[in-house]
Amino acid sequence: MNLFEMATAQFNKAADVIKLNPVVRTVLSEPQNEITVNFPVLLDDGTYRLFKGYRIQHNNTNGPYKGGIRFHESVNLAEVKALAAWMTWKSALMGIPFGGAKGGVTLNPRNFSEGELRRITRRFTHALGNNIGPEYDIPAPDVGTGPREMVWMMDTYMTMFNASDRNATRGVVTGKSLVNGGSIGRDKATGQGVVFCLETWAKHLGFSIKGSTFFVQGYGNVGSWAARIMQAGGAKLMSVGDHTGQIGNPEGIDAEDLAKYVAKNGGVAGYPKAKEISLADFFSTKADVFIPAALECTINAETESYIKAKYVIEGANGPTTLEAERNLAKRGVPVIPDILANSGGVTVSYFEWVQNKNSEVWELERVDDELGRHMRKASTSVIETMKEHKCDPRTAAMILAVSQIERVYSERGIFP
Repeated sequence: MNLFEMATAQFNKAADVIKLNPVVRTVLSEPQNEITVNFPVLLDDGTYRLFKGYRIQHNNTNGPYKGGIRFHESVNLAEVKALAAWMTWKSALMGIPFGGAKGGVTLNPRNFSEGELRRITRRFTHALGNNIGPEYDIPAPDVGTGPREMVWMMDTYMTMFNASDRNATRGVVTGKSLVNGGSIGRDKATGQGVVFCLETWAKHLGFSIKGSTFFVQGYGNVGSWAARIMQAGGAKLMSVGDHTGQIGNPEGIDAEDLAKYVAKNGGVAGYPKAKEISLADFFSTKADVFIPAALECTINAETESYIKAKYVIEGANGPTTLEAERNLAKRGVPVIPDILANSGGVTVSYFEWVQNKNSEVWELERVDDELGRHMRKASTSVIETMKEHKCDPRTAAMILAVSQIERVYSERGIFP
């Protein structure tokens, strides 16, 4: 099963529960647009290489397409289609006026210089052309990209317009640096959203973040911020895994200190204040909460059997396979789903977009207050829907998202 088939199975499960209108089911079963581009880039050694990029626009019924740009060697059409669909459900679940999209380029960014990455980003943006825009499709950072790439995308897109119109297009991407129109709090938004979400679920599940233990897979933007915020709330980080290896310390790991180490060294391997552990030992970490914040399908039929955590909250997109989730449910381990748990990123991207449109700059307190309100409201709604339909958290979240879009189609109809 590829990633889009997994996303489709999740959608169909919720659609069956609510007896979704067959026409709407058909419309939502595939993306509205699938864009593939092949573009040449000059490398530092004087040679040219052809790169393949994607932009999948799943649905824009609720507003402009919205979704990240991923630079990773595993980027493929099925993966990006799944990620675009999940963005549609996130936006609908959070009640923000965006649709869903996703994009990416198949490459390992660690293999290219900064100059090469700049040229790749600019050529990809130029190849997409009018397929993106501040009122049409708004990219954001994802795996392998960040504020730097978003600023390059914004600048490239702006050059396509007359000088008098360029600043009006600043909102073509979100997740930009602060000096180039980004939002305060966007860097930590996804990790912060994970913790806001967990706070609401903790009350429902009967535990407290303060005094709890947790471990994290992936220590990039999402994982490191979630860990630091969890630690500030009184929780203890027990182990961390990423693409370089796994580390653990029964006395706890300082999340802030580790973040500084990873920023300097590129991964957790070799961190002197914890010991190297095996992948099996990492997944077997005795802790209250597991936060997978790396790539897709890392919790699978094999790794799930090791998990001893009481709760899983998905910081990554699609980290849990269908089989693994069923097995965890049988063992009484709830999985708080990605389309809820990691939606802080798209929510604060919405805040950034609004600030750009209105030429505003919000203070961090306002950003966090608004994000907390959105996360608590959505989490509470998912918990109530679980009780109403006697279903798992993911299906409840999907029911809310799909039902919202169904209502829009019932009022607007389908042209012609």
